[in-house]
Amino acid sequence: MDYFAKRIIPCLDVDNGRVVKGVNFVGLKDAGDPVEVAKRYNIEGADELTFLDITATFEERKTIVDIVKEVAKEVFIPLTVGGGIRTLEDIYNLLDAGCDKVSINSAAIKRPEFITEGANRFGSQCIVVAIDAKRVGDRSWHIFTHGGRNDTGIDAIEWAKEAYSRGAGELLVTSMDADGTKAGYDNELNRLISQQVPIPLIASGGAGTMEHIKDAFTKGDADAALAASIFHFKEIDILDLKHYLKDQNIPVRI
Repeated sequence: MDYFAKRIIPCLDVDNGRVVKGVNFVGLKDAGDPVEVAKRYNIEGADELTFLDITATFEERKTIVDIVKEVAKEVFIPLTVGGGIRTLEDIYNLLDAGCDKVSINSAAIKRPEFITEGANRFGSQCIVVAIDAKRVGDRSWHIFTHGGRNDTGIDAIEWAKEAYSRGAGELLVTSMDADGTKAGYDNELNRLISQQVPIPLIASGGAGTMEHIKDAFTKGDADAALAASIFHFKEIDILDLKHYLKDQNIPVRI
């Protein structure tokens, strides 16, 4: 495990201008106004924020730049935005609206060169490749797109290696099996990717307890842990979580 501070990242899944949360990508519940939720996390000690416009790709429309602008005005921590990003112009518009990084998924799978083009134009540090993975066998996962609707047949670990080789600066790995279940992250998947890809990995999908987040770092070799409902519905306080992690000898910023 490295000794750089581990990051805690609340995720705002946004649908029709509202923060929502579901289980296994479906059954969405309202969790508030994105600007208000983002403001709260900025105060509560989050290290970064991720903002995902979860139906933009499926509905074939662009990310809601106006909401991103409003959120960026209120937060003073790094902001990553994803959903419906297909062109360099989309990336430019979001960075111009105030986000620090963009998360790309479907467009990168459709045209892997897009990762390289984005990294060359804006720098690798701006390009996060999101990997939505579902277990299809023993130590075997496939990439899914369109909010988990389409199985691409692509091996998740091989794709992680390719995303890195094409210029991704970070990977956001979501276990679709664990998403929203609060049963813990898929640490096996995260560890296998971390062992083969030397860029930061953000673990996503499955956080239910402080111990799950600790395990993401100690068993899954993640550099950051992303969660949604446990923070949105105040089941876990970010500062309490950081004190717990510190007590477990995990380096965090407090």
